[in-house]
Order: sequence, then C-alpha cells, then structure tokens
Amino acid sequence: MNILLIEDNWVIAQQVTEFLSAHNWHIDYADNAKLGIQLACENIFDVILLDLNLLDMDGLEVCATIKSQAQVIPPILMLTARDSFADKAAGFKQGADDYLTKPYDLRELALRCQALARRSDLHQSTHITVGKLELVLSTKSALIDGQECALTSIGFSILTLLAKTYPEPIPRSLIIHKIWADSPPESDALKSHIYALRKALEIHPSAPKLKTVMNVGYRLEC
Repeated sequence: MNILLIEDNWVIAQQVTEFLSAHNWHIDYADNAKLGIQLACENIFDVILLDLNLLDMDGLEVCATIKSQAQVIPPILMLTARDSFADKAAGFKQGADDYLTKPYDLRELALRCQALARRSDLHQSTHITVGKLELVLSTKSALIDGQECALTSIGFSILTLLAKTYPEPIPRSLIIHKIWADSPPESDALKSHIYALRKALEIHPSAPKLKTVMNVGYRLEC
C-alpha cells in the first residue's frame, strides 16, 4: 500500500512509519498541513492517516480540502485524542472514512488501513472512460470507439493510472512505485513501456494522446 501520514508529532510519526513500513508498505510523511495537502493532491494514496491536532491548520479543514481537491479521492483515517461523539460526528461530516482515538494500538492501525484500502477498491468503478477510451478493469481490456486496443499487462496498468488522474499528470516516480513497488528494475523499463503504450494508442486515431510532461511525468490528452 501507498500511505500518506500527516502528523506533526515526530515521535508518533516515527513509531507509525517504522511499524507500517515493516509491512512492506510505502509511507510518505508530512509534518504540517500545507505539505500534507500538497502531497495528497499531487499523488495517489491508498490511505491517508491524518492527525486532527495540527499546528498550522485544523485537521477537519485539511480533510475537507483533500476530499475536494485530490486527483483520486483517498480514504482518510483520522487520528486524534478528541473522543467525544460530537468530535467524531464533525470528522465524518468533513469526509473522514474512519476514526481512531489516541492512544491506539499500532496493530489495530494497520488492520484499519487494510480494511480502508479494500473498501476503496470495492467502491471503485469497474469502468473508466476518458474521451473515446473505455477501460474495463474486470477484464483488463481497453476499448477505443468499441474496438479493442492491444496492450501488455503493464501497459494496461500504466494506462489505468493515467486514466484515473486524467486530465492531471502523474509523476514518473509514482508510476514506478505502483507498477514495481519497492523493487524497480535497474534499466529504464518505464520509458520502454511508455513508448509501447504510446504506439498502441496511436494506431487508433480517436484515442487519447499520451503526453510527456517535462520534469513531472505523463498525462492523457483528448
């Protein structure tokens, strides 16, 4: 899983990061609200762990901002010492998907992350449409004007990531992480797969164009 932790208490952040990293999950860390919102809106995360008691912005506002601006809306697990019903109700009203009060057992935190990620996958649409392109996730097939576009398994996975973030670009580093996790190939395999994907799309005149965004990554353009 790809997880974003927004927590300004360094001791807690270190404990959470070390524990969740031991599950072979990738953890990005932000020690303030501004950086957390930036990371959430520029990347794709399976789960966001959000401390409500941030110094530079109230966590409820951070939650609402991420839910309204993120490329792909992630499930948010709020971490806080606020344990009243009113506090929890306010959190869910702002878009929280789950709520865990401090102090918490790190094992329970990991289980909740897994549950949220699974729930998010179940709620995703089985079809993604970008212009004349339709991706059928259940069969891993790509259709352009109803005609099948021949893609490799990795090509389909890359195209799915591009379609999910359309029309925004997706960073090269995030594609590499999503495709190869923490074991990226030594050679520039992504460049080769992007070239093959671009050629496969160019066969179909009405297909979205795969564009390179300098110093960022790639995006689809209709």
